[in-house]
Amino acid sequence: MLNRPSKLVLATSNQGKLTELRQMLADTSISILSLSDFGSVVEVEESGKTFAENAILKAVGYARQIGLPTLADDSGLEVATLGGRPGIHSARYGGDIAFSEKMALVLAEVAAIDSFDRRARFVSSIAFASKEGVIIQSVEGECTGVLAESPRGNGGFGYDPIFVPDGFDQTFGELHEAVKRQISHRSSAFSQIMPSLRDFYSV
Repeated sequence: MLNRPSKLVLATSNQGKLTELRQMLADTSISILSLSDFGSVVEVEESGKTFAENAILKAVGYARQIGLPTLADDSGLEVATLGGRPGIHSARYGGDIAFSEKMALVLAEVAAIDSFDRRARFVSSIAFASKEGVIIQSVEGECTGVLAESPRGNGGFGYDPIFVPDGFDQTFGELHEAVKRQISHRSSAFSQIMPSLRDFYSV
């Protein structure tokens, strides 16, 4: 195919997410860039009411700005006893504070509720847009589990140290990265969208 696309923008500055995608596409010649590679990008407002809506907004908005095919994800933690919070506000929960403080806030709110229900789930919605900003595919993955009593482990990022996936005793912060890649919400979403990426790039 002539003029085959070779570059893909992952609409994030999060190095953890960037590394994860690069590992999944390591057997291809696709060059994966992040927002950090572009100096004049205007932040796309995440005004959607769902993870999927925000992922689509970001994929379309950044693709049109940058002029390259763009993959965007919106992900977060939903806690049953908190009515699904922090949800789409996971990254901004509690304001401009460190994730150690965000985790403490979530655990404190759960502890204040007289309930034994510690069910939670991680959700990841991923949208893939062409350089013109046309959505090619949108998918969603999840990983269910429970909240730990306190943060454990230094691996991963975000709320990983307080989330224990179903079938395991360790948190995402303690589990080996290879195991996490097999069961995580983002890995589930990535695996669903991978055929579209490989087809689009003919790899």
